[in-house]
Amino acid sequence: MSLKKLLLFSTLSALCFGLRPVGASAMEFLIVPFGGAPNCGTNCPEVVSAVGEITGDTPQQFFAFLKSHVQDGRLRSIVLLNSPGGSVAGSMRLGMMFRKTGVASVVASAAGGGVGPGGCYSACVYAFMGGKKRVVPPLSRLGIHRMSFEEWERDLSTLEYKERRHYGTPEIVGQLSNYANYMGISRDLIATAETISPDTFHIVSPEEMRRWRLGSTKF
Repeated sequence: MSLKKLLLFSTLSALCFGLRPVGASAMEFLIVPFGGAPNCGTNCPEVVSAVGEITGDTPQQFFAFLKSHVQDGRLRSIVLLNSPGGSVAGSMRLGMMFRKTGVASVVASAAGGGVGPGGCYSACVYAFMGGKKRVVPPLSRLGIHRMSFEEWERDLSTLEYKERRHYGTPEIVGQLSNYANYMGISRDLIATAETISPDTFHIVSPEEMRRWRLGSTKF
């Protein structure tokens, strides 16, 4: 599938497939030291910390953030991802932005001047796929499940609104599978994710990461 078609698909819908955590804040970007301030003082290399829910606006916000720090000589091409998920369309576009800018994606959090464990769940995994290099350190977690979204619909017999869950159509699942393949990742990841209830997560094991060519546990 061509890059152009992938980008067209990612703009088709702003629906947030996957769990939308209650009270989750939209993703924010920060520059943080990498390697531990006590070890390198004021000369620490720096990386981007990305924390929060991925929305349809996140990809452009990321690009604008990078542009504003392009003169930072200590900034490395690494993004620490710590996200509960969010919009599948937004996550795919963010993944494309990661690939275009050549960053490495690492599931981790900024902690105490260094790097600590993080989590990348649901649609976040699709952003993670875009990294030129992809790392999930041993204490971090990457969780997958079936795409879904909730929508309020009116019952014509009672005139009451009820929440109804919808799932990705075969066409959407197929295009997401094509996206994974474009990123060099096995389509089996998507097939497995679609067997997992959206009410839970399957935590990807190091062996699955190797088999699906998703990443590794170390740089």
